[in-house]
Amino acid sequence: MPKLKTYKGAAKRFKLTGSGKLVRTKAEKRHLRRKRSSRAKRSAWKMVEVESTKIIKRVKRLAPYLGKQG
Repeated sequence: MPKLKTYKGAAKRFKLTGSGKLVRTKAEKRHLRRKRSSRAKRSAWKMVEVESTKIIKRVKRLAPYLGKQG
C-alpha cells in the first residue's frame, strides 16, 4: 500500500499526547495584545483536549502519521 500524504494544516494545529489523546491550541491564542489580564493570556497558550469523535476521526485521516516519530 502506498504512503499517505499528510495534510500539513492539520499536522500543525493538532498534537497527540503520550496517552494517545488529541489536543489542539485555543482559538483566542492570537491577538494577545488586547486588554486582557496576564492570567487570561497565559491560559490562552495551553492546549485543550479534543472531545468530539467526529473531529478526532477527521484529523486522524488528514494526518495519519501524527505523533509517530522516526
